[in-house]
Formats: sequence, C-alpha cells, structure tokens
Amino acid sequence: MVREGLQRLTGNGNGTCGKDDCPNVYRTASGSIIVQGDVSTAFRPPDGEGIVEIPEETLREAFRALGW
Repeated sequence: MVREGLQRLTGNGNGTCGKDDCPNVYRTASGSIIVQGDVSTAFRPPDGEGIVEIPEETLREAFRALGW
C-alpha cells in the first residue's frame, strides 16, 4: 500500500512530532485504520500480523481528527 493513498490523522505538525518516523494513525479509502509505531515485543502475534506501540496522545489525536 502506498502511503500517499492514506488519510493521515495524526502527526501533521501540530504535536511534538510531525515527521514520517513518528507514531501515526492513518485511514484507508475503505475506512479501516493503519497504525505506525515502534515494534512491540509484548507478545508474539500470529503469522502475517504485527503489533506496534504508540503513545496515548497519538490515539487521542486520531480520535479528535475522526470526531470521536
């Protein structure tokens, strides 16, 4: 998936981090959510899946952007 096809909900320069290497939340054209963050080792996910860790502030920013 190409990042340009995603709606970026967080990290648009309003918070402490606005660069591509920061935790971010995106919405796809179909309305699903993609999360970018630090790789977590909290548990081993099933094959083909991954888990990431993002700050609570990033989720709150995404919720505000979605009007939730």
